Amino acid sequence: MSDVLTIDHPAWQVYEDGTYARAVRTASGIWIVSHDGDGLHMACVEGTEDVKPEVVSTDPANLPPAAPGALRDGLARLGVTRRLANPWLWDAITTAILRQVVRADQARKLYRTWCSIYGTTVEGPHGALAVAPTPAVVLALTDEQFHDAGVKFHRTALLAAATHYQQHHTAWKGQRPSALALDLIRIPRIGPWTAAAAACDYTGDFSIYPHDDLAVRTWASKIAPAYAWPGKKDKAFGPLWTGWAGTDRTALHTLTLATLTWGAHAR
Repeated sequence: MSDVLTIDHPAWQVYEDGTYARAVRTASGIWIVSHDGDGLHMACVEGTEDVKPEVVSTDPANLPPAAPGALRDGLARLGVTRRLANPWLWDAITTAILRQVVRADQARKLYRTWCSIYGTTVEGPHGALAVAPTPAVVLALTDEQFHDAGVKFHRTALLAAATHYQQHHTAWKGQRPSALALDLIRIPRIGPWTAAAAACDYTGDFSIYPHDDLAVRTWASKIAPAYAWPGKKDKAFGPLWTGWAGTDRTALHTLTLATLTWGAHAR
């Protein structure tokens, strides 16, 4: 199988004909990105085409040789995968915040409700698609409006993030993923997991992903069920996972993102 799309981000809509689609905001406009039997398509629907979304390809040839054979074989069957690097850091931060505490399915529902109520809606190939509300919009919302969207728990984190984003986003652009994650941790209620997840989503580099994340553990154990994986409360998983790649950041990125891609399609 080749040209598999990574659909880990909650904005991706999946349609009955096998099409995937989402709306994204770049520095110059809003784009519809879709994927069907003919491949990937991009169209600017608002603003200008000056800044185009970027896609990161991940080749299983870069998987670390030290990883278990069953895991490598399962991931290799995906072939080369492609992931849209989130072109808007604010959306990456928003997404990571809304994933705090809740299950993946619930986070997907929260994100889509949040965007559809307070974000910008555009017409996609099979219906409406929405991008996240801007920091200015978020800062103007009342407590009741956060409650109405089901994100009352995340209100303080979203407000703090919106304030810091307005103050620092220019300095954050172009940073290496690890440095960006360290800066994001300075935002109140943004911990290491949230910061790393946002930085990965934005840069497309999953070598700094929180590798002992439940999703990574879950999908790895399903791909290679016979392997003696550490238990859920065993802290050995992270060092084990990163140890297979050693100092090879490309290998670690490939191992992690391919596993999340496998899981997104298995779901």
